[in-house]
Amino acid sequence: MDELRVVARYVVRHAEDVLPVFERAVPGDPRPRAAIEAAWVFVNGAARTKLQRVASIDAHRAARSAPGEAARLAARCAGDAASAAYLHPIAQVSQVGHILRSAASAAHIGELEDGGDTDTADILLERSRRRATPTLIDILSRYPLAAGGRSRVASLMSTLDQILRQRANNPGTRQ
Repeated sequence: MDELRVVARYVVRHAEDVLPVFERAVPGDPRPRAAIEAAWVFVNGAARTKLQRVASIDAHRAARSAPGEAARLAARCAGDAASAAYLHPIAQVSQVGHILRSAASAAHIGELEDGGDTDTADILLERSRRRATPTLIDILSRYPLAAGGRSRVASLMSTLDQILRQRANNPGTRQ
C-alpha cells in the first residue's frame, strides 16, 4: 500500500496542476475535483475503497464530454489520480500509463495552453522528473518501457519514462 500511495501522490499532483483547465472549460462540473479529493484520501492513509473507483469513473466520463483536448486531458488526469490506488503489479506496459500518463498529459496541456510551444512540454517534463522519488522510479522500473504511440501524450509519456529510467541507472547524474 505504501508504494501505491507513492504512485497516487505523483499522479494526483499532476492532476491538481491541470484541474483549473477543466474547471474553466466546464464550470460547475465537480467530478474531476471529486476524483482528486478521493485520490488524496487514499494518499493520506485511508484504505482504497469504492470511493476511488467511482470517482475515477465519473472523472473519465467528464473527460468524454469535455469541450476541447486540454479539458478532456485534465479530467482524465483526475480520473487517473483516483484510480492510481489500483495499480496492478502485473508487468504490463498498460500499467506504465497509470504511473506516467497524468504527467505526460499535464505536459501536453501546458504545451496546448502555450499555443503548441514544445519547450513548455520539455519544462513540464523536467518538473515531473524532479517530482519522481526513488521509490516511484523503482516501481516504474518493474514494468516494460512505455511504448511510444501516435498521440502526443504517448510520445511525451515515452520520453518521460526514458528520462526516469536513465535517472535510475545513473542516480548521481543530473539529466
